[in-house]
Amino acid sequence: MIGLLTSPYRRSSLRALAGGFLLAIGAACGSDGVGPSPEAAVPADSALAPPLDTTVATPSDSTLPAPTDSTVLPPIDSTDLSGTAVPALDPRSKLPGIVFASDNIPLQYFNSVHNGSKYGGVITPSNVMKFLADARAKGGRLFLKLHKGADSYVKNADGTFSLTKWKALVNSYRNLDFGPYIADGTIVAHFIIDEPHRAAKWGGKIIPHATVEAMAQYSKQIWPTWTTITHTQMTWLASAPFSYRYLDAGWSHYAAGKGELNKWIAGEIAGAKSKRLGLLMGLNVLDGGNGSSGIKGWASGKWAMSASELRTYGTAVLNQSYACAFFMWAHDLSYYGRSDIKSAMATLSTKAKAHPKTSCQQ
Repeated sequence: MIGLLTSPYRRSSLRALAGGFLLAIGAACGSDGVGPSPEAAVPADSALAPPLDTTVATPSDSTLPAPTDSTVLPPIDSTDLSGTAVPALDPRSKLPGIVFASDNIPLQYFNSVHNGSKYGGVITPSNVMKFLADARAKGGRLFLKLHKGADSYVKNADGTFSLTKWKALVNSYRNLDFGPYIADGTIVAHFIIDEPHRAAKWGGKIIPHATVEAMAQYSKQIWPTWTTITHTQMTWLASAPFSYRYLDAGWSHYAAGKGELNKWIAGEIAGAKSKRLGLLMGLNVLDGGNGSSGIKGWASGKWAMSASELRTYGTAVLNQSYACAFFMWAHDLSYYGRSDIKSAMATLSTKAKAHPKTSCQQ
């Protein structure tokens, strides 16, 4: 599919040909209203405390899952079996491997283990450049959400998604020179929207695939080389009736309630490959455990992952050369400060540094 030394900015001919088709679809889906039904307020994004967990989207996650076998062997990454169909690499960052990140971890906690995070509500057009300079000085690699973090800022009165409001917030950053930070890998990606597939989050209506693609197109019109990502199920992205041209990657977390680990990994990679998308992979460390840790999660009835789970699940994910980032939900001082958890994360961070520098633009 893509050679080892292929540029991360290369697009397949299929994706290029699809561009004209998507322009028409994007325009058709650009209205603010995508459905009725109000939704409860969503808390603002914070760099100090994790948001409500939105990574679990299947009914099976609502109850305590059966324990997962902690001895399960990591799956083999099928992208390497042929010796040629390996992922494109990202030459931008001088740092080794792929980013080892946690959602909402403050910059002061970046160190030899953690070197990346996603930020939304704490950044503004007036402070983001200093934020980026400080991150660069610490070897940080960031995912930016330019619509103030909370979903409430991009909703209509009925709770549905407003593309107009989203564009206005993104546009407020238009005159800032992100170029050098994109070029050196300090900015990894533009996180355009969270869980577009989840109707309950968006006034009872999903955000259509074509609207997600239109959002990515809008971002590319301003910052052509900036990677565009969305957090959603890869099976949902793969169900789009077109090939993406402007959306670069999907982002998915594993939780024990999502089923057998190897099967989940294979499904996520297959979904990404079917649309030639990059894939950010990670773990829901605070609410995705199987109960063996005895550490209560953030949500009622949920469990944080044990150190053993972290090593097992994380090793399996990091064995996949197709993964372009390792991302955990979410930073919590008491959990991250445990000696057993710190040891497991240090082990995984070393694996992330040894990972091929896979691009999120495949």
